[in-house]
Amino acid sequence: MQLSRKFFRYGIFLSVLNIFVFVLYTPAVFAQAKPAQGSDYPNRPVKFIIAQAPGGNADFIARLVAAKLGEAMGQSFVTDNRPGAGGIPATDATAKASPDGYTVLLTGSSFGLNPGLYTSLPYDPLKDLAPITMPSNAPNMVVLTQSLPARNIKELVDLARARPGELNFGSSANGGAGHLAGELLKMMASINMTHVPYKGAAPALIDLMAGRIQLSFATIPSVMGHVRSGKLRAIAVTSARRSGAAPELPTMIEAGYPGFEIGAWQGIFTTTGTPKPVIDRLNREIIKAMRAPDVLKRLADEGAEPVGNSPEEFAQWLRVEIPKWTQFIKTVGIKVD
Repeated sequence: MQLSRKFFRYGIFLSVLNIFVFVLYTPAVFAQAKPAQGSDYPNRPVKFIIAQAPGGNADFIARLVAAKLGEAMGQSFVTDNRPGAGGIPATDATAKASPDGYTVLLTGSSFGLNPGLYTSLPYDPLKDLAPITMPSNAPNMVVLTQSLPARNIKELVDLARARPGELNFGSSANGGAGHLAGELLKMMASINMTHVPYKGAAPALIDLMAGRIQLSFATIPSVMGHVRSGKLRAIAVTSARRSGAAPELPTMIEAGYPGFEIGAWQGIFTTTGTPKPVIDRLNREIIKAMRAPDVLKRLADEGAEPVGNSPEEFAQWLRVEIPKWTQFIKTVGIKVD
C-alpha cells in the first residue's frame, strides 16, 4: 500500500512536470514552426499571371521582369498568359489565390476601367487585390489621317464643330483607353464625333491610313512607325507631360484641356492579405528590375516611361483613378458588348 502511494505521488509529479514543460516550451516551438513573414520568401516557384496574349508589349515587359525577379530572389517566376475579357479572368484568378505572394498579376489600364464598364465583377478591385507597383505608363497619341486638314488640336476641334457627326474616330476596343480618350475630348470640347470600335489596333490603323476613319487615340508603339513614315499625322499626346518618344508634340493639357490625362498603364498586384514584408520585397525587386538598362531601352522604344511607385502610392492613385473613370463612363453612357 505504501509503495502504491509512492508511485501515485510520483505519477502526479511527472504529470505536473510535463504540464510545466509544455507551457514553458510550446510557444517557442510554435514560433519556430510559424511561417516566416517574408524572410524566407520565396521558397518555391511563383506564378506570374499576365493579362495579355503572348507577344504584346506588356507580355514582353512581364517576361523581362519575371526573369530578373527569378535571378534576384532565387526562385522561378513562371509566366502564365491569361488574355481576354479586359483582364477580368486573370484578375479574378489572382483575387482568389492564397494570400501568400505566390500568385502575382500584371494587368493593364482596363483594371481601372472595368468597374465602370461592367455591372458586376467577380472581385472588388480595391479590396481583393493588393497593389505592388505601377511599373510603367504610356500615353496615347492623337493621330490623324493625312487627308484631314488639321495640324493641331484647335484645328481638329474647329473642324469637328464645322462638321458635326462627320468625323469618325477609331479605337482598338469598345471601352478601351483610346475610346475613352475620344469621348473625353467630345465632352470637354463640346463636339460631336462618331466612335468606330475595331477588334485590335491593326485594323483600326489600316482604315485610318486609308482615310475611312479620320482620327484615333492610339498607343505610341502601334503608331510611331506610321508617323515617322509620313502615313499618319500626330498632333498631341494624352499624358500630363510630353513624351520622350515625341517631345515635339504638345500634351492635351497644353492644347487647352486641363486634366486631360489618360494612358496605357501597367500594374502589378497580388492577393489581398499577403504579408506586407512579401509585398515590400516584391516592390523593391520589381523597381530594381525596371531600372535595368535593357528594360529601360525597351520602354523608351515603346514610348513608355518607368514609374515604380510604392504599394501605398499605387493604392492611393487607384482610389482616385477608378471612381473617376467609373463616373465618366456612366456620364457618357459607354456600354460594352
